[in-house]
Amino acid sequence: MAIKSPHYPIIYVRGYAATMSEIEDTVATPYMGFNLGATKIRQDYEANIKRFVFESPLIRLMKDEGYSDVYRNGDLIPVDERVPARSLWIFRYYEPVSEDLGEGARQTIPRFAVELRKFILYIRSRVCDEDEDDENFKVYLVAHSMGGLICRCYLQNICRRGVRDAFPDAPTREVNARNRELELNRRPAASLVDKVFTYATPHNGIDMAGFNVPDLGSLDPLHARNFNRDVMREYLALPGDDGPVNALDGAFPVERFFCLVGTNYRDYDAFHGLSRKGTGALSDGLVMIRNASVAGAPRAFAHRSHSGHYGIVNSEEGFQNLRRFLFGNVRTDVTLHVDEITLPRRLEEIVGDDRERVKAAYNIETSATLRGLNVFVNERRVSQESAIRRTYEELVHDNKTVYLFSGYLLKSAKTSDTGDTALAFSLFLGVQVPVYELDRRFWLNGHFEGGYVFRDMLTFHVRPGSKRTTVRYGLESRDGPWEANELLEPLESDDDALVFEIPIGFEADAREKPKPGLRARLQIRATAWNTD
Repeated sequence: MAIKSPHYPIIYVRGYAATMSEIEDTVATPYMGFNLGATKIRQDYEANIKRFVFESPLIRLMKDEGYSDVYRNGDLIPVDERVPARSLWIFRYYEPVSEDLGEGARQTIPRFAVELRKFILYIRSRVCDEDEDDENFKVYLVAHSMGGLICRCYLQNICRRGVRDAFPDAPTREVNARNRELELNRRPAASLVDKVFTYATPHNGIDMAGFNVPDLGSLDPLHARNFNRDVMREYLALPGDDGPVNALDGAFPVERFFCLVGTNYRDYDAFHGLSRKGTGALSDGLVMIRNASVAGAPRAFAHRSHSGHYGIVNSEEGFQNLRRFLFGNVRTDVTLHVDEITLPRRLEEIVGDDRERVKAAYNIETSATLRGLNVFVNERRVSQESAIRRTYEELVHDNKTVYLFSGYLLKSAKTSDTGDTALAFSLFLGVQVPVYELDRRFWLNGHFEGGYVFRDMLTFHVRPGSKRTTVRYGLESRDGPWEANELLEPLESDDDALVFEIPIGFEADAREKPKPGLRARLQIRATAWNTD
């Protein structure tokens, strides 16, 4: 079957199953949970409760992108038949661990990663029917939780070092034979992977009550050590012996590795709430937000829990990010650059030029949605205990860029009855001051809880063209909701990206600056996506 970008075979890689009972439940299902959607509620204009159905990422890829599964008559499609490139595969790596279907013995992450290599080669043999197709063959890896670590082990260890870590006690002759069989004898080997998408993967390990999950060795029958940073460093083949473990280390293009991060810790019910009590806010109930992404990778945030009825995999938010990352036409990266923040007038009168007497932290809220969708493709809010927190020094003195999120625009998903050719999205941005400190004591005189130094909604219309891509924007406070009439001229750029910058807040030469207030620049970086 002809293979044509961007519709490559998709491999789903499920997450961690702790107990043998959970493993048996896992292998007893054909799609390992990726067929599980969710039915939740919406209210109509009369406040009546209406159901809202998300069919599951598996079904939606079949409906929206023409994919099909590979099961027939109780097994995979017979080996003498070719399988279409637009096919969905389930990496059933827990079957060898199952007592029903396997040997009932736990396996290591490198062993799972070797099996993933074998599975990818098997899919290639089923999809490709001509030599030239072999050269074009690639797959997408879509993984939840620990599944993302298996994918990273495959890319960072197995494809670069072969199978040695998976079979540490095997003689060299056997290791070499396995490497030849799996086309790993010439390293680094071609990964055959085009893109990776992870849901709620603990890329930098799991912390409980602020501590790294311990490595209990042989006393750990559930293999929770897989999330210990020291153990991860070994199976990810990362250099050094300390520090973060969320780097791809050059093994795979970081821009083709997307991380969807969950922020709803309250609705995670695994282990009767034990894990969410151990993580608390700024987490999905199991994985802290700070640990859920690869360094430098594009990412977005969804108010979803690690799993369960309100889980990130069985959510419309998750699917919309997945579909656009795999098949979209334009990538957008949104960052905030703060130039000046003023203090409340009374507080400024007290301290004068001695700004060091005042300490303040700022909560940055952001959400984004696309025209025609009824969900947010990115969302971080104070009310959800997931806002970005930065100090005054970090925002102004250290001149740090605040990364907000990355998103993708998809022409084929544009609503058809708008009468407009633009790909449109809106972005809410708010900067809130939770509290000021004066001389290390809370300063409450003149302070209003929940007060904002900036809050506005921006709407963007992007029109990709063969010769030029244009971007127009509007501010709700100035132009009204959803209007985008002002043409943005891109800044000079030394690569293929178009960089647009929007001043927000008060002007630099304002005669009367709001106190408190914000002067900043919102930067939108637009890059053509899926141009192969």
